[in-house]
Amino acid sequence: MLLSKIKNRKEVLAWSLYDFANQPFTTIIVTFVYSAFFVKVIAPNPQIGTTMWANAIALSAIIVSVLSPILGAIADSGGYRKFFLILFSWICAVFSCLLYFPEAGDVIMALTFFVIANVAFEMGTVFCNSYLPDLSDKNNSGSISGFAWGLGFVGGLIALFLALFLFPDLNSVGIRKINIIVGVWFLIFSIPTFLFVRDRKKEKFKRKHISNSFSAIRKTFKSISKYKEISRFLIARLFFNDGLVTIFAFGGIYAVGTLDFSFDEVMQLGIVLNIAAGIGAFVFGYFEDKVGVKLVINLTLFVLIFATLLAILAPETNYPKEIFWVAGVLIGLMVGPNQSCSRSLMAQLTPKEKINEFFGFFALSGKATSFIGPLLFGIITTLYSQQIALFVVLLLFIIGLFLFKKVKIN
Repeated sequence: MLLSKIKNRKEVLAWSLYDFANQPFTTIIVTFVYSAFFVKVIAPNPQIGTTMWANAIALSAIIVSVLSPILGAIADSGGYRKFFLILFSWICAVFSCLLYFPEAGDVIMALTFFVIANVAFEMGTVFCNSYLPDLSDKNNSGSISGFAWGLGFVGGLIALFLALFLFPDLNSVGIRKINIIVGVWFLIFSIPTFLFVRDRKKEKFKRKHISNSFSAIRKTFKSISKYKEISRFLIARLFFNDGLVTIFAFGGIYAVGTLDFSFDEVMQLGIVLNIAAGIGAFVFGYFEDKVGVKLVINLTLFVLIFATLLAILAPETNYPKEIFWVAGVLIGLMVGPNQSCSRSLMAQLTPKEKINEFFGFFALSGKATSFIGPLLFGIITTLYSQQIALFVVLLLFIIGLFLFKKVKIN
């Protein structure tokens, strides 16, 4: 997609830079580097660490599922979307930097800082996503969303290269310092979004905005039957997004704990997966506008199911790391298109007057049950192994695909 073809290209680029700014948090802290560091170094042992990390991810998901529809409705009634976007972005950036301080044994400190940063990250994403319907139409929402996701993975890739350049040894101190890079990166590159993405005029805060928010949520729940395809889509997304959340939370942990990856190998995996994810988001974002969003999402789910099977079987082969690399690249190629297309589909289906509120429910559908996958992964790891626990992800993708096939899109 060429920005030159879009009338509001300056604003679209500024909005897209938010993905560029926040993606290193997911790539470095949640998926590849800090999660593995926590399990291997900070926690008492990898098995206990996996369960603790699972509980932290689950707790984050529960908090976001409660906050997102409420704050989304407040933003609708009071015009506070930009305020919440900036607030949560700064909180995430600051607490990402604070992850430098926990050392071996500082489990509570590390998990507290991570949960706060993770909740703030997710809430910032809710309000960023809600701008998409304002910036696009049905003819280019896929291209714009895909461009932003692709730019995000470029951001994650550059941040990984920067981390490797500054801290090539990847010792304990170096890995802790990488968290500061993530926070500062977020602060700097989110500035264009705050400055150039337009918002409606903010109203003076009144108590009625809080009561109005709860009234709007109740009204939306009561009238949800009027939006049957949105309901079906959000229910399907409950499952397949939960699978993605679990992969993000435990990708690096599985590589280190089951396949004996070193931190250097995990960083290399992160770089390759970000390249694949960036390519996937850019290419499929354009592809979506040509063939339709449903076909693309179905394709991503089929490939994600196959890749998860490869990851499960990898330890049983003669080339476990090589097989896992193949699975990882396939997952990387599909993650961007799946999330980007989900976001653009939501933008196409959402009534204009309920943008923030419905994107609050979009976040709710991604988080309401997303504690289940990580929680089950942690429990099954404790009872059996990480390899057996990965079947949870496979099941979530299969259920999500089955339910999504029932969604009818005009």
